[in-house]
Amino acid sequence: MEASRDATDWENVLQAAAQFAKEELGDDRSGHDWWHTHRVVTMARKLSRLEGADQRLSAAAAWLHDVADEKLNPSKEAGLQKVKNWLEEQPISEVDSRHIMEIISTMSYNAGSNPPMRTLEGKVVQDADRLDAIGAIAIARTFVYAGWKGDPIYDPDIEPRISMTSEEYRNGKSPAVNHFYEKLLKLKDLMNTATARSIAEERHRYMEEFLARFHIEWSGE
Repeated sequence: MEASRDATDWENVLQAAAQFAKEELGDDRSGHDWWHTHRVVTMARKLSRLEGADQRLSAAAAWLHDVADEKLNPSKEAGLQKVKNWLEEQPISEVDSRHIMEIISTMSYNAGSNPPMRTLEGKVVQDADRLDAIGAIAIARTFVYAGWKGDPIYDPDIEPRISMTSEEYRNGKSPAVNHFYEKLLKLKDLMNTATARSIAEERHRYMEEFLARFHIEWSGE
């Protein structure tokens, strides 16, 4: 029989989700580690509170979102199945389980090809994840990820890609600095909630200032 929403022991579910994320992502070196997840959860809780979303469900999806990330699994399907199997072992309703799976399966940037989030909780978690890809920490994560992939810091002979398929976005080679133009500088205008849009404005400006300084130093000035 399906557990009722009110009967769900959310405290234990969220503690278990945090532990699951730590076990799966604790050794990650791509910038999608457990601390990234921790920051996304913290921001998702803040956005949920201010925007009126379900804080518990949003936190659960935030804890699990990168466990299923296709970059960190043999395939997107394998990552999602891993999370689905875990959810089936938790005292959580089928409705909430499906909602969490919907969020984590459609929240990634994916070269801008995923459909808009359907629910407020999905919008909140997507915003929280995208905010961690804007600003000071995002700059650090960009170069960590490029090193993990084996991409250079910058190559002025390689232009940022204006458009690309999901496959090209995921697997194509591109210098770290190009990633700002191909994705990160676009995120400010893709935020779902008013709170996230406000936070994104300042973080976006910081990245622009960094890039301006980067190009000045690159040119030897």
